[in-house]
Amino acid sequence: MSGTSHRGDANDVSDSDDGEIFLDEDDVIQEILIDEEELPDQDDEEMDSDVDYEEADDSLYMFKGHTDELYTVACNPVDASLVATGGKDDRGFLWKIGSQDSRLELQGHSNTLSTVAFSFDGKFLASGGFDGKIQVWEVNSGSLKCKLEGSGAGAEWLKWHPRGHLILAGLEDSSVWLWNADKNVCLKTFYGHASSVTCGDFTPDGKLFCTGSDDASLRIWNPKTGESIHIVRGHPYHTDGLTCLSISHDSTRAITGSKDSSVHVINLATGRAISSLSSHSESVESIGLSSSPSFPWAATGSLDQKMIIWDLQRSSPRCICDHEDGVTCLLWLGQTRYVATGCVDGKVRIWDSLSGGCVRTFSGHVDVVQSLAITADENFLVSASNDCTARVFSISEFK
Repeated sequence: MSGTSHRGDANDVSDSDDGEIFLDEDDVIQEILIDEEELPDQDDEEMDSDVDYEEADDSLYMFKGHTDELYTVACNPVDASLVATGGKDDRGFLWKIGSQDSRLELQGHSNTLSTVAFSFDGKFLASGGFDGKIQVWEVNSGSLKCKLEGSGAGAEWLKWHPRGHLILAGLEDSSVWLWNADKNVCLKTFYGHASSVTCGDFTPDGKLFCTGSDDASLRIWNPKTGESIHIVRGHPYHTDGLTCLSISHDSTRAITGSKDSSVHVINLATGRAISSLSSHSESVESIGLSSSPSFPWAATGSLDQKMIIWDLQRSSPRCICDHEDGVTCLLWLGQTRYVATGCVDGKVRIWDSLSGGCVRTFSGHVDVVQSLAITADENFLVSASNDCTARVFSISEFK
């Protein structure tokens, strides 16, 4: 509005200058100078913001099938072109990078689709939502394979067994469920947590699984017997709900993060906290362990605008990677030394864990990045955001 009114003033002055030459020349010059100074500034700002917006999209491809915030993304571990996403619009999609036409909608959910995951062999895709439904899809045919019966409580997360078609899920009602997706049967239900089960996973050897809860405890389970082998809680462990966990590749340790800003390393054999990593000042939202034998390191991301790379052998920070806003998710890029972070400011950043430096910033999203996944060939990083889109960025230079 102010720009329009300034343009009107300028025209009036111009007319006056041509037709009313008896006006004081100094006054006319002064009036014109003020308007000319203001107008180009505003036009320049408008043009600059347009240019910035056009130039700020570093993605190679953007998936626009969703109509609300995206919360979860997964890449097929075998077919590098296949991606699954889910979000607040109660919808999930299985789609192909580079093709808006070849997409399958994961129909049947009636509330936020909170989690998607592919089986280890890429043959099946599971989707879970706050409607309590967990559905399994055949990837090749796109058909619904089965609906898994649970308690009806919302699914916080789900994971596939590393070598079989078993699905583990943590629910909002504090229960944990294990199904055989091949036979469409519930194998066991695990009770013990006193609040929503916010995170969990199988150990890489598939023999145990761990679950973390809003009740500030970690439980280590034997899936065959249904027994809770160890319960980790109380001093010197977390004082608030767990938000994330990651399990070492040799299946011996779990690392957990919490709303209380602390990170703890747990010996799975003894159920004891063997070290505490305390350098964050706000909720720890994500944890990742390097899969390279050369780097026995962990990365933790927090709403305190930091990602910390930890030397697990010394239980001390290697480097602190400062962000401009909170860190919501992170992912090691294969067995490389690089870590990707997704942030509240909508940026996706690549960090060198050796130097602690940011080596690339990907722009494109205009809202919080909620989830990251890497394609099977490790050439692309896929991000899901509250701006209703998923974006694909090239990371082949970091292989």
